Amino acid sequence: MATSGRSALLSSTSAGPKNTLENSNPEEDDGQNLWSTILSEVSTHSRSKLPSGKNVLVMGEVGSGKTTLVAKLQGVEEYMKGRGLEYLYFNVHDDDIDDHTRCNAWVLDGDLYHKGLQGVAVPVDTIGDTLLLITVDMSRPWNALDSLQKWAAVAREHIDKLRVAPETLRELEHRIVKQFQEYTEPGSGEDGTPQRRSEDEESVLLPLGDNTLTHNLGIPVVVVCTKCDAISTLEKEHDYRDEHLDFIQSHIRRFCLQYGASLVYTSVKEMKNLDVLYKYLVHRLYGFPFHCPAQVVERDAVFIPSGWDNEKKIAILHENFQTVKSDDSFEDVIVKPAVILCSIAFNISFAVDLITSVLSFTPIVSDVNYELIQSH
Repeated sequence: MATSGRSALLSSTSAGPKNTLENSNPEEDDGQNLWSTILSEVSTHSRSKLPSGKNVLVMGEVGSGKTTLVAKLQGVEEYMKGRGLEYLYFNVHDDDIDDHTRCNAWVLDGDLYHKGLQGVAVPVDTIGDTLLLITVDMSRPWNALDSLQKWAAVAREHIDKLRVAPETLRELEHRIVKQFQEYTEPGSGEDGTPQRRSEDEESVLLPLGDNTLTHNLGIPVVVVCTKCDAISTLEKEHDYRDEHLDFIQSHIRRFCLQYGASLVYTSVKEMKNLDVLYKYLVHRLYGFPFHCPAQVVERDAVFIPSGWDNEKKIAILHENFQTVKSDDSFEDVIVKPAVILCSIAFNISFAVDLITSVLSFTPIVSDVNYELIQSH
């Protein structure tokens, strides 16, 4: 259509007489203006290509579902899990300009031995095009807070080692603060467009809270709680009540505030919130419109975009606390099950016995093996 439009415009302007006050035709002028507008839009779209080289760096514990999550975003059902640093991607398509690209997804091994491989995924020249995604395994919530703090520290250490120019780092940090402060709720209209800020509101930004963005990494952070379908199992097998789930959520949200992070509860098994996660990732990396509001009602489908949350909203969760307090230690309330502790203790004890036996050259013989030896 662009080619035929261009031919029509050229023929009409070259074949006709020069425009003068005597022979100008308003209808012809309107037609030429319409073609000019169409051509201008086509020309603009042809130059507006989706940027390449965007990265999502995925971190989390071994078995937290990192690779499975990214594979689902990629639309892959069968995949091979690797070691060290895995490379995957997911497709990004812009219907408005009919263009597509691939977003790189780097999955770091849950073993800290491989943390140095971040340099392959995120060299210094790509730091401004990178988003950090940290997974939290909700089937093992007792590890949640320690895991978040550990992987955030790993990311901080890597960014510090990159030796980003101070002025560049300040610009990146300012961009994160500005995005947080300028967040607006999606509108209530049918098109879901965000509510427009007035000129006065544009010039006045609310100050950050005391515990907000105190740990600004300079890159967007998204915390993804995986395996949220396990919440029902926690209730049945570990006697978790609503206040325990609210307690976990409140501590994770406090962590997110410190890093200006978004929070998404997902379930690959139930395909829950995966579409929200995908749309939010391309929104933060490519600037696509995003119309999904915050969701805090469904306990296994929580979604909190960066800039929406604050201490007062988190405090609403505390109103349901009966046997716990908001300032209680996370480890004291969300205790690792005794069965797991016993299993760990048994394995440690067995390992110690094994090492001692090897050092003393004393064979370990089970009752069954001893009977077999005796029979021979």
